[in-house]
Amino acid sequence: MLPSLYASPIARRILTAFLVITTVIIAHGPPTAAAQEQVLDEIVAIVGDQIILKSDIDGLVTGLVQQRRMEYSNALWADALNQLIDQKVMAVHAKRDTNITVTEDQVDQSLNDRIDQLTQQVGSIDRLEQIYGKSLVQIRADLRADFRERLLAEQLQGQKMRTIKTTPSEVNEWFSQFPTDSLPTLPDIIRVSHIVRYPTISQEAEDEAIEIISTIRDSVMTGTSTLEDMARRFSDDQGSAANGGRYEEMNLGDLVPEFAAVASRSQVGELSTPFKSPFGYHILRVNERRGDAVDFSHVLISIDDSQADPTEAIAYLNVLRDSIITNQVPFELIARRHSEEESSAEIGGRLIDPQTGERDLFLEALGPKWQEVTDTLEIGELSNPAEVELLDGKRAYHIVKLQRRIPSHRVDIETDYARIEQLALQDKRAREMRIWLDALREEVYVELRGQGLDYMRESGLGGPLTQRRN
Repeated sequence: MLPSLYASPIARRILTAFLVITTVIIAHGPPTAAAQEQVLDEIVAIVGDQIILKSDIDGLVTGLVQQRRMEYSNALWADALNQLIDQKVMAVHAKRDTNITVTEDQVDQSLNDRIDQLTQQVGSIDRLEQIYGKSLVQIRADLRADFRERLLAEQLQGQKMRTIKTTPSEVNEWFSQFPTDSLPTLPDIIRVSHIVRYPTISQEAEDEAIEIISTIRDSVMTGTSTLEDMARRFSDDQGSAANGGRYEEMNLGDLVPEFAAVASRSQVGELSTPFKSPFGYHILRVNERRGDAVDFSHVLISIDDSQADPTEAIAYLNVLRDSIITNQVPFELIARRHSEEESSAEIGGRLIDPQTGERDLFLEALGPKWQEVTDTLEIGELSNPAEVELLDGKRAYHIVKLQRRIPSHRVDIETDYARIEQLALQDKRAREMRIWLDALREEVYVELRGQGLDYMRESGLGGPLTQRRN
């Protein structure tokens, strides 16, 4: 039971790495100026020739509290300051290293990704500008130097991280520190590959989507409504609908070919005719173009696949299954040639966690349809065609090859070695990186002031409170 596992700090540590548990908590933000009389802003640290303001850390902590549902504390504030000091120290050293370079394109891409993320979080560009009290151009200009610094620090950090390895004896030693009765029990784990085919979309569903997108375009063209209003009300692209269908600074190479072709040839300010992509039917307006980067707004109408006919997909999968079983054609080869799920097809049908790349997956996290298919399979056996909901939410049909099954069990060094090895490596890296970062700080001027000095002392972070270069 979870309560008994959570009673042990050691078990909590390893359980967190194995399982993703969503917990709803009440997040309290940092104290506001209205809540207490204090200085609105002050210098809390100096790193080299750069200052860190209290407002810089307040912004970081507010983001952590909101995004990760964490409770505010002085220790959290101090940890955020400590991490920003680390970043600035690494950036100073990275600038001295002639082997580390950051291009303008890298800065642009990183900055664009962050702006897009912020826009999705707050709902629109207008809202983002309102929150910052600045235009988007000013926001980008203010953030640019910080993003360059972050990329420099990440490259230096990455170089060091890659030198830290762990040996089997270190893994065993690390794992042996946990009492057996404190280790969590893991749910069923499977390793699978699959071949995917999509059901045939009915002509009625195609016609309905075309009619809807055409009607929306007519409303915009006649001035009855705006593209932004239509996107907010009707677009099936959840990533841009709240923002009026707008994407800024998107590289053409990041778009699917059908969409990129229209975006590249459309005149700025002109509304395209309806066109189809793998996602459905769109209309598009290019707002601005800078080289291969485009700022555009669009509306997407997905094709209703709820009434799609699976007959052809199932028949196709049966033929593929027969080729694998009867003719002994390698499963991986068939998957690369015939599976319609690109992400798994290009790696021979292997199903992986898109976040971690892990192949061994928790069965319950995949959902009931996966459980139904794999429950009756032996290792190496191939399933009959079955319906599935893919990771992107699309409805499809597939045949599944079960390659490994690990029943629910208490964490074990032999069964779970690969996962335990990663945890041991993470722990070793954390310790050695801290030593390395402290050594880097010895060569850069770092001074704590005001609230930064008080909270770092209170939290026991930062080592010596002032470090000067000789």
